[in-house]
Amino acid sequence: MKPFGDLEVWLLTGTQDLYGDAVLAIVDEHARRLAAALDAAPGIPVHIRHYGYICTAEAARNACLEANAADRCIGVIVWAHTFSPGKMWISGLLALRKPLLHLHTQFNRELPWAEIDMDFLNINQSAHGDRELAFIQTRLGVRRKTVVGHWSEPAVQGRVGTWARAACGWLAAQRLRVARFGDNMRDVAVTEGDKLEAQMRLGVAVNGYGVNALVDSVRDASDAEVERLTQLYEEQYELATSLRTAGERRPSLLEAARIEVGLRSFLEAGGFQAFTDTFEDLGALGQLPGIAVQRLMEDGYGFGAEGDWKTAMLVRIIKVMTTGLDGGSSFMEDYTYDLLPPAKVLGAHMLEVCPSIAAHRPSCEIHPLAIGGRGDPVRLVFTAHPGRAANVAVVDLGDRLRLLLNEVEVVTPDQALPRLPVARAVWMPRPDFATAAEAWMTAGGSHHTVLSFPLSVEMFRDFAEIAGVELVVIDGTTSASQFGKELRWNQAWYSHGGRP
Repeated sequence: MKPFGDLEVWLLTGTQDLYGDAVLAIVDEHARRLAAALDAAPGIPVHIRHYGYICTAEAARNACLEANAADRCIGVIVWAHTFSPGKMWISGLLALRKPLLHLHTQFNRELPWAEIDMDFLNINQSAHGDRELAFIQTRLGVRRKTVVGHWSEPAVQGRVGTWARAACGWLAAQRLRVARFGDNMRDVAVTEGDKLEAQMRLGVAVNGYGVNALVDSVRDASDAEVERLTQLYEEQYELATSLRTAGERRPSLLEAARIEVGLRSFLEAGGFQAFTDTFEDLGALGQLPGIAVQRLMEDGYGFGAEGDWKTAMLVRIIKVMTTGLDGGSSFMEDYTYDLLPPAKVLGAHMLEVCPSIAAHRPSCEIHPLAIGGRGDPVRLVFTAHPGRAANVAVVDLGDRLRLLLNEVEVVTPDQALPRLPVARAVWMPRPDFATAAEAWMTAGGSHHTVLSFPLSVEMFRDFAEIAGVELVVIDGTTSASQFGKELRWNQAWYSHGGRP
């Protein structure tokens, strides 16, 4: 079963009518078989629909307008089977509002050398037909991804699947609503930003609510709902002795469960897929939400602490893009360093790290929190599993949004952390700690991030291309000097509106 089985990508096959109906019938049949093969590919998370062949300007425009209007369609693949004159695509490409992928392939994989005649060449012209189609896309400044290779190859199918995941993330952004309980943490700069610009660029709607609107929802939670949820906690986690049925802190667990019931109810009723809170504005809440936030993130909600709506937005988008992939993604924060070579970062937060990245069954614990002025919050405690991952942030530069990605290697901590009462992850940034930290800070990267195991650079690059926003990557090849040049080049590019 496909992770996004209710969504589809349309295959539009370019051709021309110079060769008669018999050739068009062959083109159509080949396109059907190609679409069916992509649809059956395990690495493509959506359905691939054969739309039909395009041989007139009217057909191209109608297909693109239909794609725009179809809720299930998340994007369009174009492929020129024969020569496909570029001018007939102009009105359609200018009208298209969905993500675009250009698949440069051909129906046959091998040439039948002894049988090639002019009829064969007239039908199988992708080698130059796609170049014509690519030229008009470039001339129009159309953002797209180009994938080259035979459609039966797993690598080609995988790249199409990666782009489809990015398109699903774009769809999620277009529909994303973020509830912001309270305001930004006072005097903090990096978590601020232009919410209107985010909605214009990405479609994300961020709306503020007084925390007591959440309090009312928490108070409305029934005792039966709370009891059912606490039983679920007992089944899924290792409960601290004090939180068990006869424990002295059991009331705190019940309060944490009541907060989760109320918070979940508020988000569902309002159609929100992400949210923020802040310890500086808790109203009548009995404790800062901990386990509630962690479990909601595990269910796919976005979250940002201290009013950080940008990271909440990013958590949700990445959760959607990586649906069905192993490893997990979480809100994260660079907290402290181990500077003995090779230097490492200890990432954590006060409470809110998603258990989807846990290496073991989380324990449910309660510990004091020195800030917030409320009762001790209940939280899940665990260590992240090792593996390659990406640490990602979104930065508001005033004139544009910048996406920033650092490839990292999450490792097992050198020693146990018996006194650290929060979930955590330890990682080594690529190419090394000093270079990565210098590049990250030069780019204005936030201390709030999304740590994601299944997210790839290509997937995130595809999303940035679809969204038309800047992406800078810190990886194993990064040098501080070259990275600084890239930022300056980007500044020149975006000061001209992203066009030469």
